[in-house]
Amino acid sequence: MNADQLLIILILASTVGLFLWGRWRHDMVAAAALLACVLTGLVPTSDAFAGFAHPAVVTVACVLVLSHGLQTSGAVDALTRRILPAQAGPTVAILSLTALGALLSAFMNNVGALALLIPVAMQIATRLNLPPGRLLMPLAFGSILGGTTTLIGTPPNLIVSGLRAEAGYGGFGMFDFTPVGLAITMLGVLFIGLAGWRLVPSRQQAGSGGFDTGTYLTEVRVPADSKAAGMKLREIEAALEEADAQIVALVRHDVRESAPNAGRRILADDILIIEAESETLAKALSSLGLVLAESQHKAEKTNETATAAETGKPLPADDVTLVELAILPSSGLLERTPIDIQLRSRFGINLLAVSSQGRRSRARLRTYRFKAGDVLLMQGAPEAIADFASVASCVPLAQRALYLPDKRKAITASLIMALAVAAAAFGLMPIAIAFMAGVLVSMLLRTVPPRAVYEAIDWPVVVLLGALIPVAAAMQATGTADLIARFLLEHVAQGHAVIGLATILIVTMMLTDLMNNAATAAVMCPIALGAAVQLDANPDTFLMAVAVGASCAFLTPIGHQNNTLILGPGGFRFGDYWRLGLPLDLIVVGVGLPMLMWAWPL
Repeated sequence: MNADQLLIILILASTVGLFLWGRWRHDMVAAAALLACVLTGLVPTSDAFAGFAHPAVVTVACVLVLSHGLQTSGAVDALTRRILPAQAGPTVAILSLTALGALLSAFMNNVGALALLIPVAMQIATRLNLPPGRLLMPLAFGSILGGTTTLIGTPPNLIVSGLRAEAGYGGFGMFDFTPVGLAITMLGVLFIGLAGWRLVPSRQQAGSGGFDTGTYLTEVRVPADSKAAGMKLREIEAALEEADAQIVALVRHDVRESAPNAGRRILADDILIIEAESETLAKALSSLGLVLAESQHKAEKTNETATAAETGKPLPADDVTLVELAILPSSGLLERTPIDIQLRSRFGINLLAVSSQGRRSRARLRTYRFKAGDVLLMQGAPEAIADFASVASCVPLAQRALYLPDKRKAITASLIMALAVAAAAFGLMPIAIAFMAGVLVSMLLRTVPPRAVYEAIDWPVVVLLGALIPVAAAMQATGTADLIARFLLEHVAQGHAVIGLATILIVTMMLTDLMNNAATAAVMCPIALGAAVQLDANPDTFLMAVAVGASCAFLTPIGHQNNTLILGPGGFRFGDYWRLGLPLDLIVVGVGLPMLMWAWPL
């Protein structure tokens, strides 16, 4: 062992130790590791930031942006309504939900897929009278499994492909991961849905640090092309009941009926006043194709004296966001109405809904008199809403993912993602170029507003990848990867390729349960390549073992962001994950090893 090899091993060991300690963020640790390699001469100064230009890093960032477009447009919400059974029992519901999470995560960010489906899981748990964790853990694990099936499904796959290209073998294709990943995912999802969910401990949901705004009083308009047009009121009420929403009044030709007849047929342009929780507001709208009345009328001209709050300067065509504002006791809004304030003409924003903390108002939104503690759902440019909040003495609440469905944007976002995947899969463009083109088109067509592009990117992940790629290259260049590979082969595998492959897979799975999966892939790829060379085996088999192992973190809440995300909502403890995670790990090893050797012969 020479000095350079000793240095890189010390830096690597310190890096892994800091990852496990968890005191510092992963991107900070990765940046420190890169700086140490540069200062010790292991990475040339000219190559220090080459990792940030790596195609894998660019692709990860672009996939996050396109996933954001699918999330905010309502595309996944529409898919959920069509796939998930409405009245199924626990086994069918959990199996369907887990399978849907796996399907989505094959083509979008795993965390994004989980975040989209958490509200659905919570609703199903309530309906089935199950602890939330019984659905959240299967969903989280299913979305992790689904990421193993495609090149863009999870960052480790992109890292493995990028390091393969750097080693001179070329990158992996879009669906090269599918034979192994699909077999693991299918058996894993079946196990979770049929039996595994029963292994999840029954925990009560942890206390949330958030806030409860109660129900919103919202005016929704019935478009001519919506499902609700022509339906009877009782039919609409039955459909809204699934979204925990109820109709409190009907407005037709500016005449309000507080208790309309249930047999009354709803016409186009009728306004329904509904009560709904903030988390289910989007579902209540999208289930019947309804639109927020104020939002639809934002560009229409009506009588200036009667509806001053609804006319005036139009909202900007893009960069529109939704924000919840709470009215302070000192606010100048108290006992005033939206007409008095002239929200549209003065500030260029819309009032979409009001949560009045249990007080039900008989007034229309335009004539509602504000009270201290009311929560207002406002639509407009961030700057305009911030200006209004400052002038009116309102305070923004903790950020919520209040995404209202937009059918046109949902279709557009889905087509953009599909075309980007197809362009990469059929070799029409390099994958990074295909997804960068998708991001540009998304910005031009406003499925992802330019303002939201940089907010959609998980920058700590980008920094971690960009910093660790040169470190991984230093491991290879100094011969350290070959040194570690020889140690493993001599003391564990003892020259047997199959045992060596199993060792790489298991060691990778152990590491990814304790540190970031992208970091695990970057650390293990050079070792896997070295092991393949030492055993005179197919390097692709060993690289695929790293890709599978780095993605399968099921034993701890810190191994994957999905596991961390469900920790609070599921009420879990650190030691709860292994009960379902350990059988899944055994399935991954038991199915993954023979599938690796079948798809990528040694």
